[in-house]
Amino acid sequence: MTIEFQVEGMSCQHCVAAVTNAIREHDEAAQVQVDLASGRVAVESAQPADTLKAAIDEAGYTVTSMTSGPAR
Repeated sequence: MTIEFQVEGMSCQHCVAAVTNAIREHDEAAQVQVDLASGRVAVESAQPADTLKAAIDEAGYTVTSMTSGPAR
């Protein structure tokens, strides 16, 4: 399943790495694409969206919205 998060608080490549690593702590095989300019994080993962949202929140960033759909 692909889940798209709108994330606030990311401003640099360190932020990208922190979000990516937080997600991969819950799913090592997750495919993570971060668009720093728009704040969008697309994740292809078998983990529930709420689990991944919690990981992003715990890393210190704010998820303002999320949508999910079938894997791409």
